[in-house]
Amino acid sequence: MRTRRGSSRHDGLRARGVHRCRRRARSQVHRAQRREKPAERTPMSAPARACDTDVRARKHWSRRIGPTGSNAKDAIVIGRMHHVVLDCPDPEALAAFYSELLGLPVTYRDSDWVVVAESERSSGLAFQRSPDHQPPTWPDPAVPQQAHLDVMVEDPAAAGARVLALGAVRLDAQDVYADPAGHPFCLIRRPPWAPPITEEP
Repeated sequence: MRTRRGSSRHDGLRARGVHRCRRRARSQVHRAQRREKPAERTPMSAPARACDTDVRARKHWSRRIGPTGSNAKDAIVIGRMHHVVLDCPDPEALAAFYSELLGLPVTYRDSDWVVVAESERSSGLAFQRSPDHQPPTWPDPAVPQQAHLDVMVEDPAAAGARVLALGAVRLDAQDVYADPAGHPFCLIRRPPWAPPITEEP
């Protein structure tokens, strides 16, 4: 009886060993087959490849510089674009020219200042009387081009301090400054029709 029990135990161990070897062999065969025959991928069409490349490029750059640029979260709005102002000897005549040219109405006029815009509640082109105006001679630099920007702000005094900190220079007139290249611009208090200016871009 001891011999049979020992023999049975020995036979069982041997059988389990054989099964393990067979499973190991099958696993090795499967791994070899996977290495020899990689999974086939459905080829992408040219538009799909272009779209995939574009998506990956956007993801790459969004990781590097963020979705709206590296400085977007630090940007603080000081003002909003108002009028582009042109010097001229006759604001009424020049406004009529641009009104016809652009198909826009004259929305404001007085003796020295006329505005052409989409409506009375929008910004546009302004024409400012300059009695000693000399027409620009561009590209000859003898007489430079004459224009300046109006920038609407909530508080001209507070905005003035901030534009000086940016590198502007105060000129000899109230709320008038020059940019770092010398171009003049005016800080204009926000008119009632315009929405409030917030510091978020």
